Amino acid sequence: MPLMNAFSKAVVRDFSLEELKEAARLMRGYDLVAQCATGSGHAGGTLSMMEIVAALYLKVATHDPNVPEWPHRDRIIWSAGHKTSALHLGLAFAGYFPIEDVVTLREPYSPFQHPLSRLKLPGAEVSRGSLGQGLGIAIGLAMFGKLDHDEHTVFCLMDGEQPEGNLWEAAREASQFKLDNLVAIVDRNRLQPDGWVKGESNIEPIEERYRSLGWEVIEIDGHDIQQVVSAMQKAKSVPVLGRPTVIIANTVKGKGVSFMENVAGWNGRALDYDEMVVALEELGLRRTIAYDALLESAREYELEVAIELAAHSPSVSRDC
Repeated sequence: MPLMNAFSKAVVRDFSLEELKEAARLMRGYDLVAQCATGSGHAGGTLSMMEIVAALYLKVATHDPNVPEWPHRDRIIWSAGHKTSALHLGLAFAGYFPIEDVVTLREPYSPFQHPLSRLKLPGAEVSRGSLGQGLGIAIGLAMFGKLDHDEHTVFCLMDGEQPEGNLWEAAREASQFKLDNLVAIVDRNRLQPDGWVKGESNIEPIEERYRSLGWEVIEIDGHDIQQVVSAMQKAKSVPVLGRPTVIIANTVKGKGVSFMENVAGWNGRALDYDEMVVALEELGLRRTIAYDALLESAREYELEVAIELAAHSPSVSRDC
C-alpha cells in the first residue's frame, strides 16, 4: 500500500522500485551527515537497513504523514532503538517533516533523539525502552488491533537484541495469541560490537528458533529492494492464518561505504568530516547532498540552543 490520504483513501504517491533504491541511497547520505554533525551515532548499523526503511515507509505501510494519529494506520515499532537516525529518515522521506531537519540529531530540544521521544516526533509510536522490549510492545498493539477488529498491521523492526530473553518470551506469546497481523523484521548483519555472530551461537540459527515457536519465517537479501518489498507485502496482505511472520533480512553492516562494510568498529561511532566526504563520494552523493550547508545549519541550531539555555539558566549569587 502506497502513502495514502487518511480521509479520501486516495493514493498520494506510489514509489517504484527504482525510486526506492534511490531513496535508500539518499537516506544513507543524509544519515552520515546527521551523525557527523552531532559527532555520535551508530553509522554501521543504520547503513545496513536503509532498503528496509525505504520499502516500509514509502511503499508497504499504510499511513498518512499529515494525520500521524490516523486510527487505521499501520503501527511501526522500533525495537532497534539505537538506529533511530534511520527511523528519522524514513519519516522525513515520507513527508512528516523536512529532510534537512534531521541534522539536529541529539541536540537539546530537538525531536531527533536517541532513543526517540514519542511525544516530540510525529510518526513515532513509542519510545524504545530497554533493549528487546519492542516486540512485546508490538504484540500488545497487535492484540488491540484484533480486539478492535481493525485491519491494520503492526511492524516491529529489530536487530542485535535477539539474545534478550524477554524478546523470546514475547515471541512465544505472539504465536499463542495467533497474531497474524504482526510482522517482525530482523536486520541481520551478523556483526556485534565484539565481533561476528557465528555458527550455532546463543541466537543462531534464529530461523529455527522462530519456527519452533510457531512463526512463519521469510528469509531475504535485505539489500535487494524487490525481495524486501515482496516479503513485506506478502506478510502484510496474505499472512499465514494464525501465525505471526518474521522477515529475516540478511544485510551488510556499513553497506555502501568500503571502509565501513563488515567492520565492527562503527558501533557507536560517527564519521568525522573527512571520512564523511569520502563516504558521500563512494555513495555518489558528494555533489547531490549540500553537506556543508547542512553542517552549518546544525551549528546554527546548536548556537541558538546554547543561547536559549544560557538565557534561562538560574543566576548565581556572589554574595557572601
